[in-house]
Amino acid sequence: MSIVGILTALGIVAAVGLFIGIFLGIASVIFKVSVDEREEKIVEVLPGNNCGGCGYPGCSGLAAAIVKGEAPVNGCPVGGDAVGKKVAEIMGVDSVESERMVAFVKCNGNCDSVKENYEYTGQPDCQMLMFVPNQGPKACNHGCHGYGSCVRVCPFDAIHVENGVAKVDKEKCKACGKCIAVCPQHIIELIPYEAKYAVACSSTEKGPVTMKECDNGCIGCGLCKKNCVEEAIEVTDFHAKIDYAKCVGCGTCIDKCKKGSIVEH
Repeated sequence: MSIVGILTALGIVAAVGLFIGIFLGIASVIFKVSVDEREEKIVEVLPGNNCGGCGYPGCSGLAAAIVKGEAPVNGCPVGGDAVGKKVAEIMGVDSVESERMVAFVKCNGNCDSVKENYEYTGQPDCQMLMFVPNQGPKACNHGCHGYGSCVRVCPFDAIHVENGVAKVDKEKCKACGKCIAVCPQHIIELIPYEAKYAVACSSTEKGPVTMKECDNGCIGCGLCKKNCVEEAIEVTDFHAKIDYAKCVGCGTCIDKCKKGSIVEH
């Protein structure tokens, strides 16, 4: 190839490159998506965990929703009130204090109290147990499997399996909801951080059935309800539930519970 041909080829390549550069520069201006500066400021004050506990795809998703008015300024469960106040200041609105919530596993069927029907030697994953006989070796199929699916998804190291039952460290819990989403038994819920007591059982079986399956299971006897002066406890489907809006933490319910299904929180 002659020198003229080489120079011509180089010239064509340079011209094409220049054209593409100019085209991309113009396109970036024409198709630029403007971002509200408040959104960028909110992202800066959010924790950056991108856990999805707020219901949006990461912190940037929540920031965009707050600016659009689709999410509250205190919508970040990880940041809590401290972050909520900063976001409110950015948005120019009054901050609204929210009650701190934490995850709680509604089961007290540990290795010492719950009966087992057989020895399980399969994959140690709670979701896999949904496909084995009786949904696992434990006689009670309403409780915690104890194989730690919730432990593995918690980004804050706030939940661990102790004696066959998952337990939440409420000091570490940020109420992101990942453990709730992954639990195949649906026995993890959010309760107030300040709650003094909680019902650690999810069984809705009749009393005699529950007693055969677990020594700590709620049998729906109603003693907690009958003795609660604040009327903060209801018993439905042989299962007690505390209304934390009414509960004053007097401790009468735990004193009256003979099965150990109401525990200190």
